[in-house]
Amino acid sequence: MRPWIKRTLYGLFGATIVLGGITACGHRVGHHGMHASAEDQAKFRTKMVDRVSDKLELNADQKAKLGVLADKLQAQRAALQGKAANPRAEVEALVAGDKFDRARAQALVTEKTTAITGKSPEVITAAGDFYDSLTPAQQTKVREFMQSRGGWRRG
Repeated sequence: MRPWIKRTLYGLFGATIVLGGITACGHRVGHHGMHASAEDQAKFRTKMVDRVSDKLELNADQKAKLGVLADKLQAQRAALQGKAANPRAEVEALVAGDKFDRARAQALVTEKTTAITGKSPEVITAAGDFYDSLTPAQQTKVREFMQSRGGWRRG
């Protein structure tokens, strides 16, 4: 395995642990995170699509493409979460004993990486289809949003 791939995977794993720890301390279980019900996730998806549609003034075709992108992102997120009922418990199990479970950590990284790479082509296609359907003015708004610190959540 090439060194840059190893570093990327270790970085991804490290970020997953940090993100898991931050999420665990967030106390917002059941909102629109990984533990949200399918109904709550659908509500959040609808709200997100409507909000972006309003901000970008999307037409029906563009809104449909945004919906496809949201579905693909949700599918990738579900694949990343995997079948574990409690993803946090998987990470905690790595340090449950007196030695760090390196084999299980590597298996988790491999599992998560496979989930990301398996769904990525669909997400990239959906993102490209959505972005390419935007007018130049709408594309400018997207770029400005990405460059802003607060984004649309604050406005």
